Amino acid sequence: MSLFDAVELENRQRAQPLALRMRPRSLSEFVGQQHFLGEGKLLRRLIKADRLTALLFYGPPGTGKTTLAHLLATETRCRFRQLNAVTSGVKDLREVIESARDVLSAEGLRTLLFVDEIHRFNKSQQDALLPDVEEGTVILVGATTSNPFFAVNSALVSRSRVFEFKPLSPEDIKSLLTRTLADKERGLGTIAVHLHDAAADFLAQTCDGDARQALSALEIGVLSCDEQPVEFTLELAAESVQRKAIQYDRDGDSHYDSASALIKSIRGSDPDAGIYWLARMLEGGEDVRFLTRRLVILASEDIGNADPQALPLAVAAMQACEFVGLPECQLTLAQTVAYLACAPKSNAATVAIGEARHDVREGRTLPVPVHLQDAHYSGANRLGRGVGYEYAHDAEGGVASQDYLGIDREYYRPVNRGFEQELAQRLETIRARLREARDSGKGEQDS
Repeated sequence: MSLFDAVELENRQRAQPLALRMRPRSLSEFVGQQHFLGEGKLLRRLIKADRLTALLFYGPPGTGKTTLAHLLATETRCRFRQLNAVTSGVKDLREVIESARDVLSAEGLRTLLFVDEIHRFNKSQQDALLPDVEEGTVILVGATTSNPFFAVNSALVSRSRVFEFKPLSPEDIKSLLTRTLADKERGLGTIAVHLHDAAADFLAQTCDGDARQALSALEIGVLSCDEQPVEFTLELAAESVQRKAIQYDRDGDSHYDSASALIKSIRGSDPDAGIYWLARMLEGGEDVRFLTRRLVILASEDIGNADPQALPLAVAAMQACEFVGLPECQLTLAQTVAYLACAPKSNAATVAIGEARHDVREGRTLPVPVHLQDAHYSGANRLGRGVGYEYAHDAEGGVASQDYLGIDREYYRPVNRGFEQELAQRLETIRARLREARDSGKGEQDS
């Protein structure tokens, strides 16, 4: 390397952000993801056995997907080539694969192809990878923030091992901050910095497991101070962190996972958790109509007649949100979530319609009993339609001793909670009278 080359390299490195300079150079420096990279875990065993073929790295930003792809190329002594699915087309893909094929034939050297945002490739682009992945021409490592089982072609998923990256823990982030402050070559070790414990805790919590965010805040705080040693206090940490960007994709995992958490929290009668997930979705820009639809569904699905006011309240919230709009309708949503979470729960109606529809689909189709058939047209009497029907309002208690189904089947089973407790007691009396009519009908048939 000439003097000019050394100067140019130093200039380029000086321009690099701290997060890039501190990228691990070996697996021993890699932080986090021990659930698949720890000793004895699957990816570690694949590396040792040199059996990498196709991998899909799935997880939030800043968790090490790109970094680990670089390290895998180093560990397996492969050429590293990178494409971004947003800016690359089939032509770029073919050029990389042709080059990989030539190098493999001439030098016996394999190529690790890292495709960032691989879910952005269309079906034909993803399919173009399959033959060379199967033949071992390239080791494919695809990275995505979207669930690959939804966002990536099933043919490619079936040929790949999927590794889910988790956000780094606060302990991982703090160890990375400590290492950065001690590293004189790539980090901030040439600057005297006293990182307060409260500041380290703050950065570790607010970065949401994203190493890039934590290192960027550390770099801004240290380099913006004129005096040394730098007292990196909690106040300095707060000033160095931008307003947190909510990681939320209205069409991706965040949308469905947060909606699931909201519904399950309300179903589980936890208003605090319900309010939090509501806030998370609102901050992420969730569609208010989607939220109100889910609350209306939940009012019937999970509360039902245990609290008959739940459904009218949810419907009223839907109408109010449509009329008022954001930001004020967040108050209506919060009120509704809190009420539904605290309401007594019953899925008796949900179970009832599920069982009845199953019987309709799979069981014998029951004929409408003659006495229940329509008798309002000319000639119905001659066919015997409606004969024997008892008008319920004329019966004692408004319940006639009459068979309405033709078989003994109970779908609706009220729970012993809320208003359904009262319904259960009332239904016991009603069913006894209906059963009496059914049993007498059977006796007449037998005779």
